[in-house]
Amino acid sequence: MSAQVELIKPCEIPEPELIERAKRGDRDAFKQLYLIHHKRVYGICYRLCGQAFLAEEATQDTFVRLWQKLPLFRGDSQFSTWLHSMTVNQALSSIKKHKSFWSRFISLPEHTEIGEVEMQYTELDKLLVKLPERTRIVFVLFAIEGYQHNEIALQLNIAQGTSKAQYHRARKLLREMMS
Repeated sequence: MSAQVELIKPCEIPEPELIERAKRGDRDAFKQLYLIHHKRVYGICYRLCGQAFLAEEATQDTFVRLWQKLPLFRGDSQFSTWLHSMTVNQALSSIKKHKSFWSRFISLPEHTEIGEVEMQYTELDKLLVKLPERTRIVFVLFAIEGYQHNEIALQLNIAQGTSKAQYHRARKLLREMMS
């Protein structure tokens, strides 16, 4: 007997309808939203967290939170924008939680070595994980996700000048790594 593989068909239901169904508790509709958005959510989490296991945890937590908060989505903005904001907040929260947990046992250096990454990523992603944590987070939020330094400062509870300095530090380190 051969094992049957479940084929996932592309969803033909428009996203706004999926959102409304998922708000009412339709798990299949939520699964379709997950399939549509999980790669982008994971990508954001990976770039911010810098480690696959943290990115996976943050991605999972983001979708758990999405399931809980979906009824609050009113459609004032694009769903992807709303999910993006939730993803960034969740990734930053996961980083803090992880750091706080381990700081009880060991002193973590500012820059930790990253083990071999299982998935293929672009060269930039490979270099980003080598940046110190705060520098990487600021760079990703500013250069890739489009946040302004004042928004980053509020998000990370740092001065706007610190955000700018970390961004420039990231650019310098990345240039050094690429040469």
